[in-house]
Amino acid sequence: MIGKKLPFTKEQIEKVIESHPTPFHIYDEKAMMDYARYFNESFAWNEGFKEYYAIKAAPNPYLMKLLRQENFGIDCSSMAELVLAERLGMRGEEIMFTSNDTPAYEFQKAMELGAIINLDDIKHIDYLEQHAGIPELVCFRYNPGALKEGNIIIGNPEDSKYGFTRDQLFEGYKRLAAKGVKRFGIHTMVASNELDAHYFVETADIIFDTIVDLSKELGIRFEFANLGGGIGIPYKNEHKPVDLKIVSDGIRERYEKYIVANGLDPLKIFFESGRAITGPYGYLVSEVLHIKETYKKYAGLDSCMANLMRPALYGAYHHITVLGKEKSSCNTLYDVTGSLCENNDKFAINRLLPEVEPGDLVVLHDTGAHGHSMGFNYNGKLRSAELLLRENGEVVQIRRAETLEDYFATLDFGGLKDFE
Repeated sequence: MIGKKLPFTKEQIEKVIESHPTPFHIYDEKAMMDYARYFNESFAWNEGFKEYYAIKAAPNPYLMKLLRQENFGIDCSSMAELVLAERLGMRGEEIMFTSNDTPAYEFQKAMELGAIINLDDIKHIDYLEQHAGIPELVCFRYNPGALKEGNIIIGNPEDSKYGFTRDQLFEGYKRLAAKGVKRFGIHTMVASNELDAHYFVETADIIFDTIVDLSKELGIRFEFANLGGGIGIPYKNEHKPVDLKIVSDGIRERYEKYIVANGLDPLKIFFESGRAITGPYGYLVSEVLHIKETYKKYAGLDSCMANLMRPALYGAYHHITVLGKEKSSCNTLYDVTGSLCENNDKFAINRLLPEVEPGDLVVLHDTGAHGHSMGFNYNGKLRSAELLLRENGEVVQIRRAETLEDYFATLDFGGLKDFE
């Protein structure tokens, strides 16, 4: 069976299952940390470079604690994510708060933590001032509109709900300067799961050019440019990972052209990658429960789209390995399904696999980002455990599986006796 490699064997997983029944997500610490170091090294030329891990990709404090060892910051977009950062002991400018349609209490929490607040809407300047005050450092999210093409997941920038227009940037920074703000940043995020390295260089070209124009016209100085996330991962065998050397060299060239040439350096470069950091290093392990044959063949798993909804939501591809049959021919066509009462509860449609049978263990690859984190409880399905394969080979639980008690915890069954 030709495909991606795994950091564990069937025998190792069978041992894990003795104490942690399927389904579960398991993350490869060594591979994740190797990539984190590679990411930092690729941009070491920029003094002050920082990756703010987009915690929505895999909101587990154990993973964030590991990434923090490599000087990663955290990118948050909600109260829960801010509190996760707080409980990890994170404070100040190691937190980037990038939200939209934001309630007052989230701005207040971000201010309390001293986070960098990245505003999504020009009207949020007054809203922030009214409810939380204006911080020392403010950042705006730029939507370049027709200047930049989007992609299939995030859509075209002009149709996106995110960010300021170019004209709004000029008005917004001018208003902040009039209010006495002296420290400024700028941010953009216009793609998701993009595999073309040159796409990110083009983004830097646009944002650096904009910084030059804003600085000249308004007389302000920018401390950082957050180039967003969106770095894709090779979900399919034929895909190749983004070449960070091409990205870094291209951005450095634009940095010299725009920032250095106009006397605007030093300018810190930030990213907020999530998917690229943990995505390839997570796996959903599941067991085949049933093989059904009607008009098609169905391999039914003990997991469902509550454990991984990307295929149902986006039609996303995730490679599948049948443990113990890696070298077998993929000669049988299956739809690989879960048990939700929804016909789109499918991990794969018309996928060629080795012949499988009940009891086989299957692994869905690249589930380390937007996998467990997008789970839900429809049909009363319970979210699975998360495990970590440590560098020393030990497997530890970093999130227990949900129980029925968890599911019913928000309901007051005692009140039923008085309900009419």
